[in-house]
Amino acid sequence: MLFFVATCIVPAFLISFLITAVIRKWAPKLDLVDQPADRKVHTTTTPLGGGIAIWIGVVAPLAAVQSIAWVLTRSESPAQWLPAQFLIHLDGVLYRSGQLWSIVAAATILAVLGLIDDLRGLHWLPRLLVQFFVAAGLVIWGDVRATITMDFVPLPWLGVVATTVWIIVLVNSFNFLDNMDGLSSGIALIASILFAVVMLTSHEPHWLVGGVLLVLAGSLTGFLLHNWPPAKIFMGDSGSYFIGLMLGCMAVLGTFYEYASDGRSGKHVILAPLCILAIPLYDFGSVMLIRVLARRSPFHPDKSHFSHRLVELGLKPRNAVLTIHLATLTTGLGALLLYRVKDWAAAFLIIALIACVLAIVAILETVGRKTDGKS
Repeated sequence: MLFFVATCIVPAFLISFLITAVIRKWAPKLDLVDQPADRKVHTTTTPLGGGIAIWIGVVAPLAAVQSIAWVLTRSESPAQWLPAQFLIHLDGVLYRSGQLWSIVAAATILAVLGLIDDLRGLHWLPRLLVQFFVAAGLVIWGDVRATITMDFVPLPWLGVVATTVWIIVLVNSFNFLDNMDGLSSGIALIASILFAVVMLTSHEPHWLVGGVLLVLAGSLTGFLLHNWPPAKIFMGDSGSYFIGLMLGCMAVLGTFYEYASDGRSGKHVILAPLCILAIPLYDFGSVMLIRVLARRSPFHPDKSHFSHRLVELGLKPRNAVLTIHLATLTTGLGALLLYRVKDWAAAFLIIALIACVLAIVAILETVGRKTDGKS
């Protein structure tokens, strides 16, 4: 297991870290920078394009593994230096490659869309249309969809709708969260690690999904070393769109409910993704509500986020980011606890705990709100 984890994380980390350093140097020459503004926290011109490094840090290792698997499966004598558990999964890698690369293709389209937005600025409507019809449509075409049944009767159309909404919400959630140094990338790192732990410690480990999540975690770590406050580079919309779609699709592909003969697992574990992503989902929902109630465009950037409220309460931006990271980790650990309880009665206590965390967030937001959200 340790070898598998290191193989997934280390190459992605090194690639992302080095590419981010290169982009930091060249972004200003390409006018790929983010200028200070009233609604923004940073006060100096900062390079953009970190999302490109995250993309390369994920796609390059996945492409390498895909190529190696293709070569070894066609070799008369597979490499004996590989651990046995890797050799037996080679066929599975190729079998799931269609799903994987439909996800990567959709994420790449969104990354390019985000990069164009970083360079020129795009209206929210065409961005949303591409997310909905192109990105979500592509992953569903690649058979990445939730399975929803009612009285043991499958409802494929409902699974398609749920998957589409889930992906669109997560893509925009991580985009909304990208409002302070290290915030969105740090939350994505926590979420990807927690999802990977769930996938790799289940009764039947899901190596492919867990591996992709670890690769994403490695790439995010490499970028985060440059993005940690004070940030020397931002990932921009290209990065937030990419990680939002990757996490959304991996959560859909991951099998969270598995019947276990010891009775330890139950249907309550299907709530694990909602627990891990409770903070991003709450922030997205609360910000949308604040903007709509104020009769503003729900996609118009402002300072209505939880992070901004913490700063208004007196926290330094770095401490505000750490506070939100810890809140995300707290709700995420609740997801891991769901796998240690047997029934809904025990699971309800965990859900209540997470609800209390979100209630604390709501109280802090209310206390910190000195203006109508435009400041």
